[in-house]
Amino acid sequence: MPRYLVVGNGKCLVNLDQHAYIRDIYYPFVGQLNHVGGYRCRFGVWADGIFSWLHEEEWQIQTGYVEESLVTETKAHHPRLQLTLTIHDAVHQRESIFLKRIHIVNHTSSEREVRLFFHQDLVINETEVGDTAVFYPLNRTIFHYKKDCYFMFNGCSSYSLPSQASSANLQTATGHPVWEGIFEYTTGIKRFHQAEGTWKDAEDGHLMGNDIAQGSVDSTISLRSFVPPLGDSYHHYWFSAGKHLDEVIRLDQYVRDNHPGHLLDRVETYWRRWVNKDNISFADLDAELIRLYKQSLLIVRTQTDVGGAIIAANDTDIMQFNRDHYSYMWPRDGALVAKAMSSAGYHGMIAPFFRFCAQALTSEGYLHHKYNPDGTVGSSWHPYIHDGKQQLPIQEDETALVLHALWHDYTVHGDIELAQSLYQSLIRKAAKFLLDYQDERLQLPHPSYDLWEERYGIFTFTASAVYGGLTAAAEFAALFGDDTRSERYAQGAERIKHGILTHLWNEEHGRFARGLFRKEGRWVQDMTPESSIFGIYEFGVLAPADRRVVATMHSLRSKLSILTPVGGIARYWQDYYFQRCSDLDVAPGNPWVICTLWFAGYDIATATTLQDLKRPLETLQWVQRHSLSSGLLSEQVDPHHGQPISVAPLTWSHATYVDIVLKYIKRYEELELQEH
Repeated sequence: MPRYLVVGNGKCLVNLDQHAYIRDIYYPFVGQLNHVGGYRCRFGVWADGIFSWLHEEEWQIQTGYVEESLVTETKAHHPRLQLTLTIHDAVHQRESIFLKRIHIVNHTSSEREVRLFFHQDLVINETEVGDTAVFYPLNRTIFHYKKDCYFMFNGCSSYSLPSQASSANLQTATGHPVWEGIFEYTTGIKRFHQAEGTWKDAEDGHLMGNDIAQGSVDSTISLRSFVPPLGDSYHHYWFSAGKHLDEVIRLDQYVRDNHPGHLLDRVETYWRRWVNKDNISFADLDAELIRLYKQSLLIVRTQTDVGGAIIAANDTDIMQFNRDHYSYMWPRDGALVAKAMSSAGYHGMIAPFFRFCAQALTSEGYLHHKYNPDGTVGSSWHPYIHDGKQQLPIQEDETALVLHALWHDYTVHGDIELAQSLYQSLIRKAAKFLLDYQDERLQLPHPSYDLWEERYGIFTFTASAVYGGLTAAAEFAALFGDDTRSERYAQGAERIKHGILTHLWNEEHGRFARGLFRKEGRWVQDMTPESSIFGIYEFGVLAPADRRVVATMHSLRSKLSILTPVGGIARYWQDYYFQRCSDLDVAPGNPWVICTLWFAGYDIATATTLQDLKRPLETLQWVQRHSLSSGLLSEQVDPHHGQPISVAPLTWSHATYVDIVLKYIKRYEELELQEH
């Protein structure tokens, strides 16, 4: 199930589902470690003796975000309970604090006691073994801990004091609403022997008050209020994360001192300023497309760790498919995301990515398949042996695209100090590898794995990326007066270009091949239609208007377009990954957001009139229509029903949307000026 809502600050990331349940908590890195692991931290309501969890069918729920912010807005209505909840969630923009505000509206003409129940189902450090959940009497909180990881949970309610209620243990102030902290609490065992979890204890409206539990544990706390007839009340729930008890106590006190509602308002203000820091023109784009652009900027920010790792996706439900996840930094994804965010004006946010890559670069000058957010090498399925011969288990485009993105960032922002600091440790080392890792006879890169991580060979996308990487290195060397290296890098790029045009162009088919593979001792062209061949112009090998590029893109569009009413474009012919349609003539694969947008990018690059921009505009509208109600973009879309497939949000999808919107605006303004 895709994550409908994500909130974070680069150190702490919280994912919520369509029921406003917390499903993932990543701390202290974005994407590492996950202290919920996809389990459900439930949220329930008790009123008039009736209890209901928000995932139950009677709830009518709409999810989304407060405009231009990383504060969620979920509206939940229960007809039988005659209650409406408006829920706002956020992570503090600086501290590792999660904040939730619940506004309750009572639609009856009677005063009612309402209780809210919050269930904490943690698997600290991604294992249920050895956790402790304990009530802390000094500040009346519940905290969970294991080793050097602590989470402290708290809450409060604000309401008018009912005539029949006792004011005992309520903190009152004349002329002010009543404020009450945690009403009831309990801790207990979960998913062990016959124990389901403390959430079961909540369903009678009361909690038993068990003070401590250890092992596979959870906890539940409740808040209460007395909601006046046709009136409302406000409630706040929060948790702080830290490395020791004193830290989470300090953060909890910070929330108390500043009021959780005020902190939520400040989070909203911060992100609204962040996403609107540049006053750009949006050409003729409508409000929905602009909204998705800004939301995409914010979503990319949540998936980017302050240490530089740009994470592909943090939707742990994908683990049910292959027992691994997308919470890694792929250098290719990261480079293309960084390039888009640089174009959008967020140089400061993505500069750590390049430093991360410099640290991760091997002594030989290449980047591994993928990395954990802390910089260690991630899991891989690329072997060191292929057909009995030793090989590097890499995707060479990943190393090359980091250089390509870094040069793009320099051309946009001119941060020469960043480039100089990385010249020896990243640029020169990576460029030397790209130069050396070539087949001299073919004048193409040695074989490596393709960008989809599925096949081994020499690919047009990879070769084009290497061309772009060496061209970038040549520009940097010239910038720093290193003319000998600049010439060497430029000559290496030209050799790659010659190899591409000689061995990867197929005159009979009138288009570029996907790549070359070995068959019976010789290199044979793979003519499978493949969307990533767009790299031939994207990374500067040929101009978009070159006849070979035009013919290739026209052929690929005709062969990869989805012919159902859903539309969109597939990755390649006969794409098996999450395949939903067996008729390849109708759907050669599922439509991918990034691949569909790549073709919009090509339409923009070749547009000569404003009328030519109609098709890419329709593509942007297609992406918006197939986003979740909260504005999140998935990796793929079902070709029959249009529902999201695989992970959501996919950082690459959002960044590609940002990139294409910016290209559209720029080309629109150029053509408008030209026509006038």
